[in-house]
Amino acid sequence: MASAILHIKDSYYFEVPKGLLPRHYPTKADFPTLWVQLDPQFQAWEAERLYDEFAKLNPSVGPKDDLLHEYEVWTHDHKNHGKPFDRFLEQHESYATWFATTAKLSVGAQWATAKEWAGGHDAVVSFKKDTTIEWSSETKDAYNNHLSGKILIPQPFGELRNFYEPESGFTISKFMIIEVVIAFILWGVFAWLGRQTEDGGRPKGGLWNLLEVFVVYIRDQIARPAIGSHDGDRFVPLLLTLFFFILGCNLFGMLPWMGAPTGAWGVTFALACVTFGTVIVCGMRKFGVVGFFLNQIPSMELPLVLAIFLKPMILAIEILGLLIKHVVLSIRLLANMVAGHIVLLSIMMMAFSIEGAMSDYWGVVAPISLIGAVLISCLELFVAFLQAYVFTFLSALFIGAAIHHH
Repeated sequence: MASAILHIKDSYYFEVPKGLLPRHYPTKADFPTLWVQLDPQFQAWEAERLYDEFAKLNPSVGPKDDLLHEYEVWTHDHKNHGKPFDRFLEQHESYATWFATTAKLSVGAQWATAKEWAGGHDAVVSFKKDTTIEWSSETKDAYNNHLSGKILIPQPFGELRNFYEPESGFTISKFMIIEVVIAFILWGVFAWLGRQTEDGGRPKGGLWNLLEVFVVYIRDQIARPAIGSHDGDRFVPLLLTLFFFILGCNLFGMLPWMGAPTGAWGVTFALACVTFGTVIVCGMRKFGVVGFFLNQIPSMELPLVLAIFLKPMILAIEILGLLIKHVVLSIRLLANMVAGHIVLLSIMMMAFSIEGAMSDYWGVVAPISLIGAVLISCLELFVAFLQAYVFTFLSALFIGAAIHHH
């Protein structure tokens, strides 16, 4: 089965049931490059090569066996698992200063070349061809089982450190692909809707009626009340885009083996930045640059002596509040989308934990967990629509406040 945590965590692969995509790589030469780079034998082989290069650049380095043993102990720490030898050296208390000064000033390019030579793509190819190093059958079976069901995303513009972290360049993640798919779906659906409404006729068919219900609702119940009947219609396309894109991201989290891009803060923060940018640009177009900031100060009659002191303070507070409320806008969406998946994960883990501890109660726990998971999934479906609405409504309120006098 797919990993439940992937519904709220971005990755660089898609996952399907292992039975649909079993892996049977016979030798280490057949395994993906990224997986070979994570293998402890490769990392030990890489560390020996890189130590020799590092010793040429920094003759004061400690004895080889001692440093390699220290690296092995370091990788046993969970937070350092799978990290290569160069990461260990760059974080080592004895060499961190050297990397911060000498390496940056004089031998930075040489160190980068040494790292690529020791553990880059060509090094992996050499390791795969090295017949003196072979993986045991148990290791290959475990690796094949772990890779079964995983569809790795090609990375033509960057390199990965592992399945969840980039190493360098521009890397393409699962959530990025899902977002592009959602964008194309929305483009296709609303291009079709636009062609249907060109003649101004009555809606026909279930899909046309359904879409028009949402469009009219967002126009009449969100845009016009929050922004005003005069200006609201101008922002309906933006609000529709926000609503349906967020809804699409939320609903993808309900699909097996997929995930909700809105479970990543980078996505929700980018959406909040769209609202923030609209607030700034439209507010400044309406009142001018200076007028926009002055408009943040609520209208009040104050004596000149008090106004000199109070209004700058109020302005600073309002600007800070403007920033905070857009950050909170992103966090609110993120928290609500992550919470549901965490609850689902907790319910299923509780079931499996009880199964392992008290198998006699499995017949009772399984139905309860199943019913609980179904009910929480129904709640998540409701939350998917609700949070798209809340984000859109708050965006409309923020835009309306920016283009009207306080």
